[in-house]
Amino acid sequence: MKKAIILFLIQLCLLPLQAQINTDRVIAIGRNALYFEDYVLSIQYFNQVIKSKPWLAEPYFYRAVAKISLDDYQGAEEDCSLCLERNPFLVQAYFARGIARQNQDNFDGAIEDYNKGLEFRVEDRQMLVNKAVAFIQKKDYDGAAEVFEELMSVHPKHAMNYMTRGAMYLEKGDTLLALEDYNHSIELDPYYAPAYGNRAIVLYRMNDMRAALSDLNEAIRLNTRENGYYINRGLVRFQMNDLRGAMADYDQVVSFDSRNLIARFNRGLLRAQVGDNNRAIEDFDVVIEEEPDNHMAYYNRAILRDLTGDHYGAVQDFTTVLDAYPDFIPGYYSRSDAKRKMRDDAGADRDAWTAFETEERLKKGRQSPSAGDADGNTREQSDKNINKFNRLVVYDKEEEQKTKYQSDVRGRVQDRNVRVDLEPQFILTYYEKPDPVKKIVYYDRMIEDYNERLLLSRKLRLTNEEAPLAQGQIEEHFASIDKYSAEIESADAYFGRALDYTLVQDFAEAINDYTHVVEAAPSFTMAYFNRAVVRYKQLEYTLSQQTFNEQDEASPMSLNLNTQRTAPTNASNDLTLKDNKRAYEHELIIRDYDMVVRLNPGFIYAYFNRGNLFCAQRDFRAAIQDYNEAILRDPGFAEAYFNRGLARLSQGDANRGIADLSKAGELGIVNAYSIIKRMSNN
Repeated sequence: MKKAIILFLIQLCLLPLQAQINTDRVIAIGRNALYFEDYVLSIQYFNQVIKSKPWLAEPYFYRAVAKISLDDYQGAEEDCSLCLERNPFLVQAYFARGIARQNQDNFDGAIEDYNKGLEFRVEDRQMLVNKAVAFIQKKDYDGAAEVFEELMSVHPKHAMNYMTRGAMYLEKGDTLLALEDYNHSIELDPYYAPAYGNRAIVLYRMNDMRAALSDLNEAIRLNTRENGYYINRGLVRFQMNDLRGAMADYDQVVSFDSRNLIARFNRGLLRAQVGDNNRAIEDFDVVIEEEPDNHMAYYNRAILRDLTGDHYGAVQDFTTVLDAYPDFIPGYYSRSDAKRKMRDDAGADRDAWTAFETEERLKKGRQSPSAGDADGNTREQSDKNINKFNRLVVYDKEEEQKTKYQSDVRGRVQDRNVRVDLEPQFILTYYEKPDPVKKIVYYDRMIEDYNERLLLSRKLRLTNEEAPLAQGQIEEHFASIDKYSAEIESADAYFGRALDYTLVQDFAEAINDYTHVVEAAPSFTMAYFNRAVVRYKQLEYTLSQQTFNEQDEASPMSLNLNTQRTAPTNASNDLTLKDNKRAYEHELIIRDYDMVVRLNPGFIYAYFNRGNLFCAQRDFRAAIQDYNEAILRDPGFAEAYFNRGLARLSQGDANRGIADLSKAGELGIVNAYSIIKRMSNN
């Protein structure tokens, strides 16, 4: 929900700024950082504007959006209020403050903000959705139903509306109405994984395990990285007596996230059930390390320790449980048994007597000694009833709500076209995001030679997954800019400062410095490459604003895949760069990549990036030629196969497009398989 809303907020804010040119520039750089998800850095820029001109409304709003991204909802609410004090007509600030309040459980305040925003934008779908969700969260289902009625009347063909209302019905316990809405949502958008995941929960509750399994299989095919689908499929398989399949699902989750506590707990129970006691203890060890107050994990580990001969450890764990649940009768009997094995007969007798007395006391108070439900063998993670210690955990209700109540997502299907994102362009930088699946080190001899000369403070690396800067890194790179500026004289110094400017999202200054580099050293290949990348970043941001206004949240790096078997007419001439200025920028980027290829014909990343640029123009023929060149030089270039596959699908070449995606999946890009599944269904 959060990422889509943040993009929505940024893209709506094309407001005239009433400040002098320097303020304009700092806000523009801050918005660049915000768009590219460098939130801590963006806050630093907006702080500068606020300090210089505290009467401006917009920087408070942008800072609030960054704080929402960092889960600082209280700070975001304060900034939105400061913004609205200065400009009470800024609709987006009401929307952002509503989100901030909603995340602080101030549902009435959030509804008030959405109502205010809807006065200006009467049919705004996202504000209506959020307002409905706020009513649901405050358990006012009648209020939510009224909002949904309005929402469906003005946006009747939007699948997410039915998804959200279905989640409300599910929360109310009305499985039939929930099922009806999920069915309708899937009819409207059959490629959205959470719809299948949520419908599977309904089917599970209706004890239709085969249908639930089918839906979870589909959800996993569409989104292979969502842990919750595997966890719930494990539950379904367990109910169908497929113990091996359930175990495989929990193994899969742990391979994605070794600290996933639901998967660890459930796998521990299954391992105990098949007698794999030592490895079950290992799973409960992890759960207890992460959640020291998880008494169900302590109790299960205690039983297992007792079974494996560690009676002293078992007594310790039983004691931890009984300290928290002094009326838990089975705990006293279990500890009594463990103490007797340790030949502590007196202690064993005391525990047995305490258990008997507790049971009698509870009977006199007409309270059942076992407070657990009689039905079912699963529980919510938030359910702390110790009597359910041996039940498998359902994907956490709080986690479910993160997928239940979502706004639009990029990549939604429209008619028979599937919109998906290209693998992003590569850049030379210092940092990259870790990827647990795609463990590839991108290499080029030219870069290695440059690193060996130790001309920069850090090692250069190639990546298409840039990492946002932490606070200390921000300060470090601003200091580096100052240091270079005081003694800049060589092409390498300009290149180093250009890298720093790129990292702090100051694209104009970065381009200036890269230009200085190539003027001083016309064969400096890496400067041409990074200048092209930064120019495209500027272009991407500009296009995102244009595309948002014209095409309802389509990304400039997204493609509408043609599922027909014939190529669309005039596809290669469908340029998205509509004015001369953008066309000129595009030409400059192409020239830089041409120069890189001329200077270093083996530098595959220039072909790849240029191919992406042609895709943005919808010139798929030229894009495919560039991806061909990259693959020719490196047959293991997964991203080039993936993007070439998307380009071919966009041309209507389904067979070769799917073959490319298959190769990309084989080489490590796992979401290629979900696209293959989508295309194969059409």
